Amino acid sequence: MRGDARRNRCPGPCPARNEQFVAKAEVAAHVADGVLVTRTNAAARAKSSLRRERTKRRSGLLAAQRALRVDSANTFMARQPLFDKRLDVVGYEILFRGGPVPNRAIIDDENQATSSVIIDTFTGVDLEDILGGKRALINLTRDLILEGIPTLLPPERVVVEVLEHTTVDDRLITALRRLRSQGYTIALDDWISFSKLRPLLPLADIVKIDIQAFDPNRLVAEVGWLGTYGVQLVAEKVETYGELRRCRRLGFDYFQGYFLSRPEVLKRTAVPPNQIETLELISLMQNPEVAIEELADIIRRDVALSYKLLRIVNSAYYSLPRHIESIKDAIVLLGTRQIGSWVSLINLAQIARKPKELTITALVRARMCELVAEMTNRHDGDAYYTVGLFSVLDALLDVPLDHALEALPLSGEVHDAVALHEGVMGRTLAGVIAYEKGDWENARIPGIDDAQLAFAFRDAVVSSDEMWARISA
Repeated sequence: MRGDARRNRCPGPCPARNEQFVAKAEVAAHVADGVLVTRTNAAARAKSSLRRERTKRRSGLLAAQRALRVDSANTFMARQPLFDKRLDVVGYEILFRGGPVPNRAIIDDENQATSSVIIDTFTGVDLEDILGGKRALINLTRDLILEGIPTLLPPERVVVEVLEHTTVDDRLITALRRLRSQGYTIALDDWISFSKLRPLLPLADIVKIDIQAFDPNRLVAEVGWLGTYGVQLVAEKVETYGELRRCRRLGFDYFQGYFLSRPEVLKRTAVPPNQIETLELISLMQNPEVAIEELADIIRRDVALSYKLLRIVNSAYYSLPRHIESIKDAIVLLGTRQIGSWVSLINLAQIARKPKELTITALVRARMCELVAEMTNRHDGDAYYTVGLFSVLDALLDVPLDHALEALPLSGEVHDAVALHEGVMGRTLAGVIAYEKGDWENARIPGIDDAQLAFAFRDAVVSSDEMWARISA
């Protein structure tokens, strides 16, 4: 029987088996087509659903704008970075000012003011321009949470901050529980001892602690107690690097404050020689009368600087019609102002031992000051740029500001503007710094209205973030 079986097998291609194979292949192809069609349909449905969700959110925001009679033209935003343990920026708290009275920080209606910043952020401007891919932390009042306003915002991009004086009851707890189930991150803002927000701890993902409101021993106890709830902790109002180090040791996850804008430890009273040379070059870059040949010769001495500069000039950022092979050609095509900005940024990044956000802060201040000069028809925009750029030298180099400035060939007007905030340029710098911090009461610049100042901030943020992205590429 075995011999008969072997004889009955087809030694070559067997028609019967071929037919079975073809039939199975057709079935498999049909199934595969079905799977492909199913996957395609699923992708199409997902895209359609996403479009509907975005349309719904935008319609909801515009409806809220009409219902609340929000005037987004009178809403002005700044941003305060949130740092992780490595001092990388993971998000920005959106600081805002609402109300029709120019340069007033008083907000009579918090619901309207918060609605203004939400609407302006998510409809009036490109969210990416302000956040740069990071998350937004937004304070929301009890009324707006109960009205479901947070659901108009994408859960993956926002952190809902509950204000410290919010009244807690079953309605609020139910609303927050619903938000959390929808993927929203809940933060409790300005936590202090015996906070009214204590019943919300089981629903919170993040607790922001005002470290200035605690003595050292009490802060240790509070951090340990909050840790039992499994929440992430943010140290707010961190003013010095000493406080930053202490908060790191205590186990905080994130940090906010102005520790970046202050010197770490003033041990030195002089700028190291190699840094003086770099600062002198940066200062020269801002001189509009410097000759192209002189500028090109200085840049060519630094091979690494030349390489980085040519790489940026030939990148898609500029999309020039031909490849640029010399520093001189780059200066001729882009101008000394553009080249000077790039050289300043590259050199600042090289000498900085601080997080990149400090360099970006310098760039934002410099660009805002320069734009103010343009808006007021000043012809010394380069000097304004220098004033903003050098306003962080003390924090950048960890030396007193007056000692850092003494090492540079600056005019008396520029020196006094940076060190003392005196003169027209000094008052401009003071107004820019106040805007940066959300100090709306003092965010005033002679000859500049609120709309112009808001525009200058947004333009400066976008251009500075783009420049940093180019040198980091």
